[in-house]
Amino acid sequence: MVIDALDGLGASPQTPESTFVQKKKSVVAKKPTKGSSGRGLRDLTVKVKTARGRRPSSTRWLQRQLNDPYVQAAKKDGYRGRAAYKILELDEKYRFLVPGARVVDLGCAPGGWLQVAVPRVNALGERSGKAVGRVLGVDLQEVEPLAGAEIHQLDFLDEGADTQVMEWLGGQADVVMSDMAAASSGHKQTDHLRIIALCEAAAYFAFDVLAEGGTFVAKVLAGGAEGELQKLLKQRFTKVANVKPPASRSDSSEKFVVATGFKG
Repeated sequence: MVIDALDGLGASPQTPESTFVQKKKSVVAKKPTKGSSGRGLRDLTVKVKTARGRRPSSTRWLQRQLNDPYVQAAKKDGYRGRAAYKILELDEKYRFLVPGARVVDLGCAPGGWLQVAVPRVNALGERSGKAVGRVLGVDLQEVEPLAGAEIHQLDFLDEGADTQVMEWLGGQADVVMSDMAAASSGHKQTDHLRIIALCEAAAYFAFDVLAEGGTFVAKVLAGGAEGELQKLLKQRFTKVANVKPPASRSDSSEKFVVATGFKG
């Protein structure tokens, strides 16, 4: 049995909003076995119908979004994106977002990581008796304001960006984190090299703004060219870990480097 319903999710990067809301989704139901009522047997995997003008990649993206529990959880919990759970899971393990910490989020749009950082570092001072932290986000594009976070449009690669960030922050940072990714070219090795270069740039920025003992967290793509980055980080931090949090999709080569104990 196929059930049609209007799709109310946001548009994919390749599908205009105006046409997207007109698309339909289908839910496929399993047939009940003999002697059973069939309750609870429906396969709730959403199947997306192909539509004229929609690229196959857009259809795959839409189907993945419809069936991703982290996408659904983000909507329920009020996060701006599923990526929020990645930093949540990393912090649960490494505990770098602590009350009083000064945090810089590079490439902070749409703001999901900021949403996690604000309460954890007590940026709003809502946890009585705990130190009050600071959360600063920078991005090339304008980002919707968020209570407890200071957000600026800035290219962190610009000359003097490190000095500007420390002026806004009122001193050095305890955490520099980045979920940035270079624009996809469709060529796996090229994309890998691009994101490694971006991560290295973020690392050098972190070297300039981190306080001794600080933490650097950044996204990378596995692909064989991250050796120099690992070597660089191991020279400047006491411990470097490579982690794929549960919220990171299993079919993605994405992982995160967590470098703790900045040596200065």
